[in-house]
Amino acid sequence: MSAHCCDHDTPKAETLVNLPRYRKILWIALIVNAAMFLIEIGAGVQAGSLSLLADAVDFAGDALNYAVSLAVLASVLAWRARAAMLKAVSMMGFGLYVLGAAVWSVWHGGVPQAMTMGAVALLALAANVAVAWMLYAFREGDANMRSVWLCSRNDAIGNVAVFMAALGVFGTGSAWPDLAVASLMAALALHGGWTVLRQARGELGEEAGKDHHGHVH
Repeated sequence: MSAHCCDHDTPKAETLVNLPRYRKILWIALIVNAAMFLIEIGAGVQAGSLSLLADAVDFAGDALNYAVSLAVLASVLAWRARAAMLKAVSMMGFGLYVLGAAVWSVWHGGVPQAMTMGAVALLALAANVAVAWMLYAFREGDANMRSVWLCSRNDAIGNVAVFMAALGVFGTGSAWPDLAVASLMAALALHGGWTVLRQARGELGEEAGKDHHGHVH
């Protein structure tokens, strides 16, 4: 998941046998992840589930990853680090919001709707598997396949965690399973966002150094 600093590695355009089809798949992946972000935000608010809201930021991060991949295919390389910084700040901001909401919910929150949580978690799992299958089918044998599958595995772990939280809420009649999973995912988002931010700032610094060096000579 994106909270694990997971990035989709984009192969060089000249190495792709069917670039138009690959670009189409990236667009599909972008739309699916953006749609799931909106669905989980809406369902999380409606069901009162913080773990759904925390999982939503994962889909937002993935959607941005695919957007960056499309930009890279179009040779807009200079925007990669800037997009990564936007992703990092967004992840950290959302992580802080979820942690704050979890603390608030300990005293003031109600019990989330377990059925909605479980149903949306299964839908999210299906969406991640579908995207992974499309990328796998197109990129069979590619050296970057491992990163795609590590990302897909982490995404699936997040979806399963939300589903387990739903079972916990249903079985105990308590909000604690939802709060525990949400807090863990928010902490991962904060850690991941900070790591991405540091890397992006380093890359921008290197690029600025190269530009300055080239200007001097």
